[in-house]
Amino acid sequence: MIRIHNSMSGVKEELRPLVAGRIGIYVCGDTVYDLAHMGHARSKIVFDVVRRYLVHSGYDVDFVRNITDIDDKIIRRAAELQQPIKEFTEQYIAEMHSDYDRLGILRPDHEPRATEYVQGMIDLAADLIAKDYAYVAANGDVMYSVARFAAYGQLSGRRLSDLRAGARVEIDEAKRDPLDFVLWKHSKPGEPAWPSPWGAGRPGWHIECSVMAEEFLGTRFDIHGGGLDLKFPHHENEIAQSCAASGDTFAQLWMHNGFLTLDDEKMSKSLGNFFTIRDALGVVRDPEVIRYFVLSSHYRAPLNYSLVQLEQADAALTGIYTALRGLPPFGQARASEHTRAFTAAMDDDFNTPLALAELKGLARALNFAHANGRAEAATALAAELRALGSILGLLRLGAEDWLKKPKSARTLVAGATADVQIDELIAKRIEARKRKDFGEADRIRDELARAGVVLEDAPGGATTWRRN
Repeated sequence: MIRIHNSMSGVKEELRPLVAGRIGIYVCGDTVYDLAHMGHARSKIVFDVVRRYLVHSGYDVDFVRNITDIDDKIIRRAAELQQPIKEFTEQYIAEMHSDYDRLGILRPDHEPRATEYVQGMIDLAADLIAKDYAYVAANGDVMYSVARFAAYGQLSGRRLSDLRAGARVEIDEAKRDPLDFVLWKHSKPGEPAWPSPWGAGRPGWHIECSVMAEEFLGTRFDIHGGGLDLKFPHHENEIAQSCAASGDTFAQLWMHNGFLTLDDEKMSKSLGNFFTIRDALGVVRDPEVIRYFVLSSHYRAPLNYSLVQLEQADAALTGIYTALRGLPPFGQARASEHTRAFTAAMDDDFNTPLALAELKGLARALNFAHANGRAEAATALAAELRALGSILGLLRLGAEDWLKKPKSARTLVAGATADVQIDELIAKRIEARKRKDFGEADRIRDELARAGVVLEDAPGGATTWRRN
């Protein structure tokens, strides 16, 4: 039984699919005006693991993640660069895919772009006007009337009276209420525009997710996810739009991942305190380090980004890969107590820190079996370890491949000894040992140690190596 913390109710609830055996998930995607940062990476990895685990649990998952390819930021950046908007967004969509692919994030089943569903947004705005939930303002914008939706604030736990009292609202005579938000925005000269009953314009941000979620998943679906920063007002506004138009309940369960912080402050482009995914990939041995770092904290908890945390993730993964060394990459996995504990952790609101603890427990058991000559048990444990790791998108490499990688990708730029050079030096050392020239053998070992390469001599004369 999978239990998920529902942001709407504030408690863990049993996952009860609307259609037996099938789960529909909608996750808010990126606004493509710059490279994706580590805050984006956290959200995408979290929901990638949610999806992977639900598939592992036997569900047919229909996973939707949108792309916002029309937005004020996009218009400004494209104008600054004197680039056509389509060309500009295509470039950043390609960069986004490249980064997420490297992190092992599976592509969504559907990846709708806002500009492909503008007519649906016009239709929704017209429907809300007809039902008196929206109005055409004097400036030509179509505004949602928040006061008309009695349940507004149910997701975030906010009351309209408190929001009005604490709001810093710019003077806008077009709004009936300072909390009303835009569904359709009239375009200024030179801006992208689509024809509508209210004149040339473009959709507001919130309306796109309501339209695309319904397009692919219907007016009621199982899970809506996104970062905690989207809970209010974006997700609150989605609910107001969708429920007012359809009369249905929209998402059954709401999931929100916690902030990624830097020096305990939320990482974001608007604050200018962010690291791109490219930045992070440049200082780790492999993208799996970033996945492990993200999963080392529960998805709802805040997570602080630092090089120390990345080094700890690298060390943990290196310990696991070391345990897998010398064992076949494939084998018949058995469900031990570690698998049962892993499953229990993931069933309990996707508790990845506990799930990772079981991977490390399996690695210890594997080391013990290996040290005591229990080859069959070691092979089975290795298969079990890889099977559980794959559910989290981890342990995708061969053990030797992992251990031979530089700890930091930046060391390649600094002139790290290449694999072929290491193999040549090891061959020379083996020849020196055969000649009983132990001084030369020790000299080669020391030279490799200075280059960050550790040699491990096995009985029979074989030598393996790994980067330190």
